Amino acid sequence: MWLTFAVIAATVLLLATERVRLEVTCVGAIVTFLLIFHFLPVLDPSGRNLIEPYQLLAGLADPSLITIIALLVIGQGLFHTGALEGPARYLAGHSAKRGGMMLLLVLVFASLMSGFMNNTPVVVMFIPIVSAMATRLGHTTTNVLMPLSFICILGGMTTLIGSSTNLLVAGQATRNGLPKIGFFDFTIPGLILAGVGAIYVLFLMPRLMKPRATMADEVVSHGGKQYIAQIDITHDHPLIGVKSVAGMFPDLKQMTVRLVQRGERPYLPPFENISLEVGDEVVVAATRNVLTEALKARRAILRVNPGDQENTESGTNPDQSELVLAEAIVAPGSRMIGRTVETSGLHSDTGCIVLGVQRRSRMIRLGLNEIRLEAGDVLLIMGQTKSVYKLRFNRDILLLEWSATELPRTALAMRALLIFAVVILAAATSVVPIVVAALTGALLMIPMGCLNVRQAARAFDQRIYLLVGASLAMAVPLQATGGAGFLASSLFDALSGASPAIMLSAMFGLVAVLTNFISNNATAVLFTPIAIGLAQRMGVDPMPFVVAVIFAANCSFATPFGYQTNLLVMAPGHYRFSDFVRAGLPLAFIVWLTFSLVAPWYYNIAG
Repeated sequence: MWLTFAVIAATVLLLATERVRLEVTCVGAIVTFLLIFHFLPVLDPSGRNLIEPYQLLAGLADPSLITIIALLVIGQGLFHTGALEGPARYLAGHSAKRGGMMLLLVLVFASLMSGFMNNTPVVVMFIPIVSAMATRLGHTTTNVLMPLSFICILGGMTTLIGSSTNLLVAGQATRNGLPKIGFFDFTIPGLILAGVGAIYVLFLMPRLMKPRATMADEVVSHGGKQYIAQIDITHDHPLIGVKSVAGMFPDLKQMTVRLVQRGERPYLPPFENISLEVGDEVVVAATRNVLTEALKARRAILRVNPGDQENTESGTNPDQSELVLAEAIVAPGSRMIGRTVETSGLHSDTGCIVLGVQRRSRMIRLGLNEIRLEAGDVLLIMGQTKSVYKLRFNRDILLLEWSATELPRTALAMRALLIFAVVILAAATSVVPIVVAALTGALLMIPMGCLNVRQAARAFDQRIYLLVGASLAMAVPLQATGGAGFLASSLFDALSGASPAIMLSAMFGLVAVLTNFISNNATAVLFTPIAIGLAQRMGVDPMPFVVAVIFAANCSFATPFGYQTNLLVMAPGHYRFSDFVRAGLPLAFIVWLTFSLVAPWYYNIAG
């Protein structure tokens, strides 16, 4: 038991300080337990070892872990098809002046939903929406994903079905002779705890978070460099008839129009009473992020020339193949210097298309096909994956490989949304277990064309996988050696003369600590009979102690493996172990303190 305590303490310390790679720490913890209980077995009266290797390794194949990985694959499919860009754009468009308030309302709505369905599908449903919405509103998505997980956990405290932990405790209480717990029996104290916790989560916790680039941020954050791009107004273009207002074109959001070329006549800013017509060439200056949005939207403003589409590698339409957007620099001594994009031969030689040109030396007002390239010009290039990465061997341009990102395949967005909706519906209604629904949805993403195998594999996060496996491995010896029971008994003996209110508060604190290191379900099952027995020995109503176990076992805020919704947001939010300690520990303390003050009053327990 003491060896188990030592290994767990050392593991938590290494994870918190991050002085050793997380992967090494997790595997090291598992290997240490395997060696300890091989040479020092824990035997039952019949001589059987209570801690076999397969028990310590079972966490690596745990259904909750498989569910998390499968849901990450589904999220990758939604991301690559841009399936939730529409809802995010709608929300952002209707909250331009009150974006922060809209984000708060979305988080509160997610919390309310968590009271009536499992937390996990709620978080899965809102991760891409909240992330995309935060990015569009200029917020750091790191500041909203962890609050999303925490506020859904708080919402799950309010009803019997809000969390699987609640149901487990209720079942254990009934088996120990207590009356059946009703759907709303602990809703009022649960709402008080959730309300107080939500104030911290929504208004204070974001200030404690360190901003980090998330998956979505990495796609769009390439600085504020301005590219010169050209928009050709074709017969079916959405900008036909758009008029200038006060010298600008408000429909071209975040773009600066530098020139409108109409036949042989150029129009320069300020633009007075000009309506765009078929055949116009509009030269704009915009960042890569803005140009990417203009290219991938359903009614795309920026389009690839039909001739370019027909001549791309393998003769496929770029809209129907895997496209990559990247940046490349015109090299010194390049044959392209002094030539225009059209006469440079880049497209015919490589199959790639130039979408924009960026030059720091001066602002260019010429059309894209009239700009004479110079050494150091940065080209925004689009092409198929193989074509773009072949540019690394091209001596005329220098490919910036770190800048390469895949464009969303928006034509398949409805397929991804349908798969996502079916998975959520199946899991929420318990038609099939959530692991079955998640695995099925992850598999369907590939034959339906939303992802290829390489993209799906990219969603697999080895840090999450090993973190969950190690946490479940630590729970096995903690229970088998009697470590969890020893901690509980020690606390109860130390407080044997205390009042029921003090004992209730102390038990809540112990359960809240343990639920962050072992499974919250295991903690709930272990402490429910202890709580009932303690209340009976003190001659008080056991129900407040059972409710304390429910609330405390849900206080899985201080570690990423405390609850699987924390693990769900860890990868897309790029969080570290220390982030959960810094932001989650105060929340757990606030919930404990609130319960310690509210429960004696609500349940009329002697102080």
